[in-house]
Amino acid sequence: MLEVVKKLASLGIMGINKRNADYISVYNPRKLFPLVDDKLKTKILAENAGLEVPKLYGVIEIQRQIRDLASILAPLTDFAIKPACGSGGDGILVVSGRVKDLFRTVNGQLLSLDEISQHLTRLLSGVYSLGGRPDKIIIEYRVQFDPVFERISYLGVPDVRIIVFQGVPIMSMIRLPTRMSHGKANLHKGAIGVGICMASGTTLKAVWKNSVVEEHPDTGNTVEGVNVPDWQKLLEIASRCYQLTGLGYVGVDLVIDKDKGPLLLELNARPGLNIQIANRAGLISRLKLVEENINLLNTIEDKVRFAREKFSS
Repeated sequence: MLEVVKKLASLGIMGINKRNADYISVYNPRKLFPLVDDKLKTKILAENAGLEVPKLYGVIEIQRQIRDLASILAPLTDFAIKPACGSGGDGILVVSGRVKDLFRTVNGQLLSLDEISQHLTRLLSGVYSLGGRPDKIIIEYRVQFDPVFERISYLGVPDVRIIVFQGVPIMSMIRLPTRMSHGKANLHKGAIGVGICMASGTTLKAVWKNSVVEEHPDTGNTVEGVNVPDWQKLLEIASRCYQLTGLGYVGVDLVIDKDKGPLLLELNARPGLNIQIANRAGLISRLKLVEENINLLNTIEDKVRFAREKFSS
């Protein structure tokens, strides 16, 4: 085991203890965590800063507001329902259309208004929230992913995770839903994480259940060599999230809508580390390089240019 630890360290691979002790505890004040742990707060913060986010249709905070659900959904043919403080994609319900008085989810299930109301009751109770605390519900625009990802995704919407350190994007991957993940872009549920070259925005190899793969398990198509649309804009949005929250080490999750382009989805103050496997590169050397040069990087343009020049793998 000691030899394995030494080998990982020599490759610059960062472990969870080092991440927590040297970066999260140092650069992420705990008083700022609520800004990103609550998706509604993040959305409002981003909108006020002029960042594009999925349009908000409604918020339900207490049980009696569920009575208003029919009127909220009346003008909508498709939408997404999310727990404001959920994690890992749990509790999210995505409706893609209607069949008479029923709602069709993206996996083909038909739900009545009563069934959706019952789901909202569970969300409010905190079943899916961090720490099991009572939660709020967000009803928002259903993102429709860019066609470039159609051949390498299953059902759900791929998202782009960018790790940002003091405003500098240092590593990225795109998370592709699979049958195993039930169409959710969450690695712990079985989604694929595909590394992205920071310089070009082109996809690399992927990690699936901690193994390096080259093809999507459901479509059979290669995930390598795809050019991520609007790459420069994605990096600029990610860089802006440092000023947005004050968190120095943050995971920025974005989606690329086929009509609206890049949208900020959510932020994570404790981003996972599998992104290193997806990129076949360690975070430590990149973090140190930013620490050595941060005094020279004064603008978002400086920080994005630095990222594209220095982190080309």
